[in-house]
Amino acid sequence: MPSLYGLQPDEGLAMWVADMEFRPPQAVQRALEAMLSHGVYGYFGDDRAYLAAIRWWMQARHGWDVPPEWIFTTHGLVNGTALCIQTFTQPGDGVILMTPVYHAFSRIIKAAGREVVECPLLLQEGIAQLDIAGWEARLTGREKMLILCSPHNPGGRVWTVAELRAIADFCQRHDLILVSDEIHHDLVYPGQVHTVMPLAAPQIAGRLVMMTATTKTFNIAGAHIGNVIISDPSLRNAFANTMNAMGISPNSFGMHMATAYSPEGAAWVDDLMRYLDGNRRLFDAGIAGIPGLRSTPLEATYLAWVDFSGTGMAPVEFIERVQKVARIATNHGSSFGTGGETFLRFNLACPRAQVAEAVHRLHEAFADLQ
Repeated sequence: MPSLYGLQPDEGLAMWVADMEFRPPQAVQRALEAMLSHGVYGYFGDDRAYLAAIRWWMQARHGWDVPPEWIFTTHGLVNGTALCIQTFTQPGDGVILMTPVYHAFSRIIKAAGREVVECPLLLQEGIAQLDIAGWEARLTGREKMLILCSPHNPGGRVWTVAELRAIADFCQRHDLILVSDEIHHDLVYPGQVHTVMPLAAPQIAGRLVMMTATTKTFNIAGAHIGNVIISDPSLRNAFANTMNAMGISPNSFGMHMATAYSPEGAAWVDDLMRYLDGNRRLFDAGIAGIPGLRSTPLEATYLAWVDFSGTGMAPVEFIERVQKVARIATNHGSSFGTGGETFLRFNLACPRAQVAEAVHRLHEAFADLQ
């Protein structure tokens, strides 16, 4: 916080990086304690329990049957996305992002020498919507891939089956590889249903790469492990060649921690989402009490997306108030691409007292509007 926001840890509220302030399920702790008890940390090759846990979770929680040979293990999903870009595109190709969207996508696309093609989402009553017709008009023919964030970060949308099919149809019409990053797919609020892309649009299987991870679900991002799941044999062989060429192999600590994909882990996630739902409601009520601020209805994730455009303030002014007056460190909306300029992203995966304190500070920082 001092270097990025000019805030000291004892005075600022850290609400930017997308991990949680909560300990993971005891299943994670037990897995690590068993490794420590064993005491030998050499090469590890027995991935049967790891793969079985992934398969059980996808079937039990998402109704999706995943054969073990479809699963690749990467060093997280930013790494998985980068490997997809290397495998399925060439320098100079266009990669489509539905903006505003997770900022790491743009960074790795540019670093790989590819072109970011922004296809902005529409806002209707503060809720992100697809704009397929508008996207069609933006294409140049150089686009080779679309990266989907489902559920959406930072907008918190759970895409409907109809929307997912529309995205799949768009990719088919334009001969695009579809990389579906579903890292938030377990973090869905009551009343919402997330559908994995292979079930929403089976016809897209020949051009689909799925990405999931235990890391966001269980707050173990430091494990740096993710699943790239590919059903199509041709795509799978191409991805395997890239993995082999780069000498990538799994982190054994992350593989053991992933066995939290279990009934115990499922119960923990259910408890987590009930708690986060309370945080979401508290935060939204607080934001609603500040004229000019609007909190996007959060259907999934723990990342509140707040629009400050109703204040009439330029971004530099409302950012100054949030950081210097309220002393809250958030993600700036402009980093998520076109459409995010008037927004800030707040991480709500923290003790409820911190959410209440953030609301109190925001009310004080914008007291002149009330």
